[in-house]
Amino acid sequence: MKEFVTIKHDVKTELTEKKSKFIANFFYVENMEDVQKNIKNIQKEYYDARHNCVAYRVLDDGNLIERFSDDGEPSGTAGAPMLDILQKKQLINVLIIVTRYFGGILLGTGGLVRAYTESLLNAINATELVEKELGQEMQIVLNYSEFENFKYYCKISKIKILDIKYFENITCKIEVNEEKKAKLLKDFATKNINFIKMQEIARKYIEKQ
Repeated sequence: MKEFVTIKHDVKTELTEKKSKFIANFFYVENMEDVQKNIKNIQKEYYDARHNCVAYRVLDDGNLIERFSDDGEPSGTAGAPMLDILQKKQLINVLIIVTRYFGGILLGTGGLVRAYTESLLNAINATELVEKELGQEMQIVLNYSEFENFKYYCKISKIKILDIKYFENITCKIEVNEEKKAKLLKDFATKNINFIKMQEIARKYIEKQ
């Protein structure tokens, strides 16, 4: 998968329905390790809740994994309808966990579906959607005298600088897609930009400009 839509930042929203409280925690995740870590953290934080219902879609090692859990709610009333929304909106690398504190009034099957889907939709509306594309994290080593030029080059080229370390030379970590990587190499070859060396650190999904 070369591109997909995901969320820019994690959000938390709350909904009250007939005295039951629904707390939605919506996470950006990059792999199954992130998924399991967040689920465990929520279960620990809301240990006294009756239900922590889950749905997620995540790219892990190139495979799209889609799963859900009703966590004790009637089958098909919580995790499944939330996963359906994630699929219809084509959201990937996201995890929704909706925690329910029972308020003493039964909501019925339809009421539960509405409450869980509304909780997810509120969380989606509370965050920002972004496009991700396949790219690379690169390491650039350059002289101090070239640093300001390099920063300006990255700014006008919309290349994100992730990290800067100051040693004998300056070492920068950047994110680029294939097109920007090719242009960077071309500009280096034609002396439009100067650095000592460049190496690929990892292939990853980066925010599309």
